[in-house]
Amino acid sequence: QVQLVESGGGFVQAGGSLRLSCAASGRTLSSYTMGWFRQAPGKEREFVAAIFWSGYSTYYADSVKGRFTISRDNAKNTVYLQMNSLKPEDTAVYYCAAKVGSSVTWGYDIWGQGTQVTVSS
Repeated sequence: QVQLVESGGGFVQAGGSLRLSCAASGRTLSSYTMGWFRQAPGKEREFVAAIFWSGYSTYYADSVKGRFTISRDNAKNTVYLQMNSLKPEDTAVYYCAAKVGSSVTWGYDIWGQGTQVTVSS
């Protein structure tokens, strides 16, 4: 079974950048679709970005398109989320998730514990 551990969250001012990492253990990530989700206080968890196992296909929520970049390094068993031009509305707990299959916004069955991102105005 795959275990996921996120890191890289923190406190940043609006307009700043953060890079989240999701390290996997227990099994290689190379055959999994990987996603990032986030959940703000009082809101439902929402899809942020996803990347197929090959790394060549990526998908983004409209709210982050052009600002966030998802990438993966299968050799390091790690997925990244580069977040630029951060806004206060990006404040949330960010979760890494993994699944087998091609749907990108649902069906994830392996989740990390989350990392807090706080963006001040």
